[in-house]
Amino acid sequence: MLIVNTPTIPNKEIKEVHGLARGNAVRARNVGRDIFAGLKNIVGGEISEYTKLQADSREQALQRLVDDAERMGANAVINLRFTTTMVMQGCSEMLAYGTAVTVQ
Repeated sequence: MLIVNTPTIPNKEIKEVHGLARGNAVRARNVGRDIFAGLKNIVGGEISEYTKLQADSREQALQRLVDDAERMGANAVINLRFTTTMVMQGCSEMLAYGTAVTVQ
């Protein structure tokens, strides 16, 4: 599956547009991470536990986007975008979306 964040793929012709493909993941923090993050917040620096949590969410959302595009019969996704939103206190959603296409 080709995935790009541009509207076209160099040297490829879009033969068919299948529509919007998307994948999301909703994750919550846990108490252990929050305690450590609180300490890091006092002294400063990267909160690596949250960085890993977001990275894992991004990868899961991307895989779900690929699965959605494949279900539509696409072999590529153009205009890939990520967005995140807070669902509730301590819980956020990572959304990956783009246009599922068939390229040749």
